[in-house]
Amino acid sequence: MNDCIFCRIASGEIPCMRVYEDESTLAFMDIAKDVDGHILVIPKAHFKNILDCDEETLSAVMKTVKRVSEHLTEDCGYDGVNLLNASNESAGQSVLHFHVHIIPRKHGDQLDAWPKFDGAKQDIQDVFAGIRMRQRDV
Repeated sequence: MNDCIFCRIASGEIPCMRVYEDESTLAFMDIAKDVDGHILVIPKAHFKNILDCDEETLSAVMKTVKRVSEHLTEDCGYDGVNLLNASNESAGQSVLHFHVHIIPRKHGDQLDAWPKFDGAKQDIQDVFAGIRMRQRDV
């Protein structure tokens, strides 16, 4: 897609700091300068988000996420990672190309990468009844 910045990065049209790359995925540094070591993992093929991503591509993305996360914790001195994804604009997705954020973590780094929630508004049993997957849904 010509107007997708991540497609343009994957094709090499826009330069990036490539952390890892294989035939179907790319991991590169996020230039937002919000957290040291912030990495994005994308499929090279365009998918809007996880909801329209085929299983083969999703598997490849997650393998790359795991590989890069292991590298960060085994080779780079980080203690853990946060993985973040937003699918669709209502969830806060700002770039409409499927991607997973990897935020490397160290003990005592004082990052708060978990969203602040205001609390549930509905009874949990009512919500469960509406979203429970039945055998036919699986």
